[in-house]
Amino acid sequence: MTIDRPFHKPLKSLDDALTELLGHAAPLEGQELVSTFEADGRVLAQDLISGLQVPPADNSSMDGYAVRCADLAANVSLQVSQRIPAGSSGSPLAPMTVARIFTGAPIPAGADAVVMQEDCAVQPDDSVLIQITPQPGQWIRRAGEDVTRGAVVLLKGERLSPASLGLAASIGISQLPVVRRPKVALFSTGDELVMPGTVSPQDMPPGAIYNSNRFFLRALLQRLGCEVSDLGIVPDQLDATKNALRAAAQNHDLILTSGGVSVGEEDHIKPAVQSLGQLDLWQIAIKPGKPFAYGRVVDAHFIGLPGNPVSSFVTFLMLVRPFLLKLQGVAEVAPKSTAACANFTWARGDKRREFLRARRNVAGGLDVFPNQSAGVLTSAVWCDGLIDNPPGQTIAHGDVVRFIPFSELLA
Repeated sequence: MTIDRPFHKPLKSLDDALTELLGHAAPLEGQELVSTFEADGRVLAQDLISGLQVPPADNSSMDGYAVRCADLAANVSLQVSQRIPAGSSGSPLAPMTVARIFTGAPIPAGADAVVMQEDCAVQPDDSVLIQITPQPGQWIRRAGEDVTRGAVVLLKGERLSPASLGLAASIGISQLPVVRRPKVALFSTGDELVMPGTVSPQDMPPGAIYNSNRFFLRALLQRLGCEVSDLGIVPDQLDATKNALRAAAQNHDLILTSGGVSVGEEDHIKPAVQSLGQLDLWQIAIKPGKPFAYGRVVDAHFIGLPGNPVSSFVTFLMLVRPFLLKLQGVAEVAPKSTAACANFTWARGDKRREFLRARRNVAGGLDVFPNQSAGVLTSAVWCDGLIDNPPGQTIAHGDVVRFIPFSELLA
């Protein structure tokens, strides 16, 4: 007798899941002008073009003396004809004289080099002894060597950094056009969840756990520039889940949940989303992780993360982070990885693609956290990045592995 067994879809690869997910992430409409002071981390909505050159004129990169090279040989004393501090302009430099000049001050006409003050000696008659033979152009910053007029200095879709803000200010920009912030509704599901501060540890009922996911997911969303509406904990009830989703869909771009995306009797996310929109429930071939949901609730995107804290943390970094960046129009959403030497042995390669919690040691190699369970959140605090380990791959001590530092993922 033949026994029919249920058909199980193959697990979706992370690359395929990410490609499909990003295909749904049309950049948000709308932009706003914000003060350049307040634009750190925001995404530029249009190219920034310079209306001037930087620096605007040839200027000195040192405190010293502006000279004519043709007038000089080593150990020549010349009179100081003028003094040029930054913010002022000098007169044309008379032959056989030097100009006292300071960093940032414009080079006077006729001068073609600057001799730093350490290579000069003031004489009793106030002349200056030039102790070296300068070369034309020495210690001069040329006009436009940083930025030329009409140049695109910052590109649309660039996530602004402190250096970007300084560059914008250097061309006179006091306000920057940026993509509006994504509006994200966040809630957790699970009757077992308790908020810290509501019940003391010694009074926790059997089976209850503190809701840790809500805290790190909210922080991750805010780091990515989102406006977060924290909707709290939704009971494990179908009607309550539907009501929470319906309300969240009204004025948010994305609804993000953790827990309840499996297929158990108390997992109500799937039927609730399906009743209000559409849902794709994916089983992704990563560890930690695997259960992941994407769909639509009315006009809002929906993403459901697994409930285990490290699974939720890793799937957010690998999938939600690039999704949110693309919503904001960021062109390059993939995190940069580095090659690093494993200072450990990993003898049990998994059939899924693994993201091992690891950190750099004083020798520059990587140590791995001994317990890689999806529920061990201490591992995410201990580590400073993730090793991206291919399916079935064992790691011998000294092997070179692909390491994604948190400086990339959590910026």
